[in-house]
Amino acid sequence: MCAFCELTSWEIDNELAFAIYDKYPVSDGHVLIIPKRHTADYFDLTKEEQEAMHALMGDMRERLLTEREPDGFNVGINCGAAAGQTIFHVHMHLIPRYSGDMTHPEGGVRGVIPEKQKY
Repeated sequence: MCAFCELTSWEIDNELAFAIYDKYPVSDGHVLIIPKRHTADYFDLTKEEQEAMHALMGDMRERLLTEREPDGFNVGINCGAAAGQTIFHVHMHLIPRYSGDMTHPEGGVRGVIPEKQKY
């Protein structure tokens, strides 16, 4: 059983997924959206599970906009070890971004390969 399968409480949930604040946040309000069914790869989820995750992402975005007032968001899913996945239970990162939190944020998620972020 993985760490996500053992969770018993969360911020919000629906029938197929739940959301928690990241234990090791990269910014204030960093959220993980996780399907309830243990599945390693996002592409192995059912359409309904993907939709449930996306619905919670929207709900948590609204909460973060109200409670923390970020200026933007990054959304990401690591699929496989080569992509940086370390917990092999699908999870989507919703990362609030704040003006000035990075000197040069241009390129956003392209920063997973730093030399490719700037173009």
